[in-house]
Amino acid sequence: MKFILKWLINGAVVVLLLMYFADVPFFEAAIAATALTIIAYVVGDQLILRSTNNAVATFSDGVLGFFILWIAAYSMKWDLNLGEILTISAILAIAEWVIHRYIFKPNSFKVA
Repeated sequence: MKFILKWLINGAVVVLLLMYFADVPFFEAAIAATALTIIAYVVGDQLILRSTNNAVATFSDGVLGFFILWIAAYSMKWDLNLGEILTISAILAIAEWVIHRYIFKPNSFKVA
C-alpha cells in the first residue's frame, strides 16, 4: 500500500511537470515516473530511511530523482534543461518529505 501511494504522488508530480516543461508524451512520462518510484522506494525508503532519518532519505530521494531525470532526459532527447530538472527534483523531494513525515509513520520503517 505504501508503494502504491508513493507511486501515485510521485507519478503526479513527475508526469505533470515533464509534460509541462518538455512536452513529454504521457506514456513516456509515466514510464519515467514509475522507474523513478521503484528505484526511490527500494533505495530511499527500504534502505536509507530504515537506517537513517527523514532528512537523509528526503535528500537522497531528491538527488536520486535529479540523476534519473537527467539520464532519462538525455537518453530520450527531451527538451529539459538543468533548471527544470532541479525544479522537478526539488518538488519531488518536498513531496517525499511530506510522505515520510505525515503519511508513513516513522516507526513503520524501523527494523525490529
